[in-house]
Order: sequence, then C-alpha cells, then structure tokens
Amino acid sequence: MSALAPTLQAFFTDRLLQQRGASPNTVVAYKTALGLLVRFAGERAGKRPCDLDIVDLDATVVVSFLEHLEKDRRNGTRTRNNRLAAIHSLYAYAALRHPEHAALIQRVLAIPAKRYQRNLVTYLSDEEVDAVLAACDVTTWTGRRDRAMFVLAIQTGLRISELAALRCSDVTLGPGANVHTVGKGRRERRTPLVAHTVEVLRPWLAERHVDDDAPLFPTTTGRRLSSDAIERRLWLYVRKAGAHCPSIATKRVTVHTLRHTCAMRLHAQGVDVAVIALWLGHAQVSTANVYLHADMAQKERAIARVAPSAVKPGRYRPPDPLLAFLEAL
Repeated sequence: MSALAPTLQAFFTDRLLQQRGASPNTVVAYKTALGLLVRFAGERAGKRPCDLDIVDLDATVVVSFLEHLEKDRRNGTRTRNNRLAAIHSLYAYAALRHPEHAALIQRVLAIPAKRYQRNLVTYLSDEEVDAVLAACDVTTWTGRRDRAMFVLAIQTGLRISELAALRCSDVTLGPGANVHTVGKGRRERRTPLVAHTVEVLRPWLAERHVDDDAPLFPTTTGRRLSSDAIERRLWLYVRKAGAHCPSIATKRVTVHTLRHTCAMRLHAQGVDVAVIALWLGHAQVSTANVYLHADMAQKERAIARVAPSAVKPGRYRPPDPLLAFLEAL
C-alpha cells in the first residue's frame, strides 16, 4: 500500500473525526469528493486507488479532475468549489505527514476556487407566506404537522438539516420560549420563539403524546422526516398556493427560501446584520451581508436621501461618436 492510502484513512479518522469532530454530513461530503478524486486519478494513471501515491495526485491531476466534474459530471461551480475545499483540507493534513512532498502539496493548495455569479436571494413576501401556510389542511394530521413545521422554519430561519433533526425536547414553550439546535460546524444555539409560533407549536406538541427524544416532525410511521420529504411537502403547498397568489408561482421556493424570508423580515425590522448572522447560526458576520444587497426598499430610501431635488432628470449623452461607442461597450 502506498503513502497516499494510509494518509487518506488517517485524515478521516484522525483529523475529521477526532480533532475536528466533523458532523456526519461533512464526513459524507468529504468522502464523496475524495472518492471521486482517487477513482479519477486511478483511471488516469492505470492504477488501483490503493496503489496511488501522492505524486500521482499533483496539481495537474487535481485541475483535470475539477474540469472533469464540470464538463463530464455536469457539476455546478459551487459543487466544484466544495470538492476543491475537501481536497485542500486533505493536502493541508498531508503537509504535516509528508514534508518530502511539500512543493507538490503547496501547488495543489494554491489552486483557487472558481468565481461564480452570486444571484440575489429569493424570499417570500408576507402575502406569499400566508398563502403557503393557508394551503396546509389543518383538518388532517399531516397538514397540522406541516403548518407547524413551516411556521417554525419561517420564524427561526432553521436550515433544513436542523429542522429535520429537531426532537420534542428541543422546544421550550414556557417563559423564554425557544428552540434548541446544533447546526453547521456543531455550533449550538437557542432561537427565541414569538407568541404566534408558540400558539402553533403548543397544540402540536400536545397532539404528539410521545417521549422527549421523539422527532418533533415525524412521518406517519413515527420516523424522522428526511430533507427530501420536507422539500416535497413544501413544493406541494407552494404549487397549491400559486392558484391564489400568482407571484409565488414565479419563484423557486425551497426550505432555504424560508430561511432567507426569516432574515429579510429581521432586516426589515431594523435588526443589525450581526444579529441576523447570530440568529441564523452563520460562522461569519459577512455571510449575512447578502441580505443587505437584496433589500430594494433600503436602497430606495438611501437614494431618496442623496438625490438632489433641483437637478432636472435626464440621460447622459456622449458629445462625441467615439465616446458614444466606448460608452456603449
């Protein structure tokens, strides 16, 4: 067995599991990325993956692998960058164990992430939120479950993985009502619940009649709802809501859209972006700046303050044909 195989194994058992305490989702993501890499490198070198050495995975091979992801596997830029992040993490660990390959490892670590267009976030208006919630048939058990689940998601901005992992004991409805989650990066947080959310969750918890460790939002058989199932339920309600609220039919609505909706509601109420980042469980405050860019109302208020009132509105017209050509580029 070559030097690569034990290093790769130690990366998972030592670095990810013991040192970083990585979540199962992180382990799966890294396992997928590095598994694809060693398969690609093995086919390219004509070797079995266990026979590959570190020199078989130099910067040229890694760049070719990233191109393979985009062209052959039709992966998007974000997926490509996520795979590269896993590779960078492995090579940073390998640098400590194999200083003889320091130059090769540094060249791989120097491969930059690919830039991509960052679109404005999609979020729901108050009318669209009401339409989605009204689509839940509260005369049925699944309708009551789904309404409680989406009311909680819209108010707290939980990630879909956090929503699916909730247990009955994670919700406190007494004084200081809150929901407890362990989110991305194993960051623990408690998110306050407003009175309306408490009113919706209280009868749902009373209806559950189960132990504290049971899933808060289970399937009809009592098991935990999967992320795909939650997305499917939301899609059904959005399609139903489109009959009464045409604007929602033009949007691609996912559970992450509900998270954006929560953030935009907080921002509209004047909550500081640092608090929004804390509320949503972001590791960095700058991540929440995307909500500043999405708020057109704030931009309109800003331009209203600075626009000179005495200036006659008009359009700039270049005085020269050459300048007009350059202006039109």
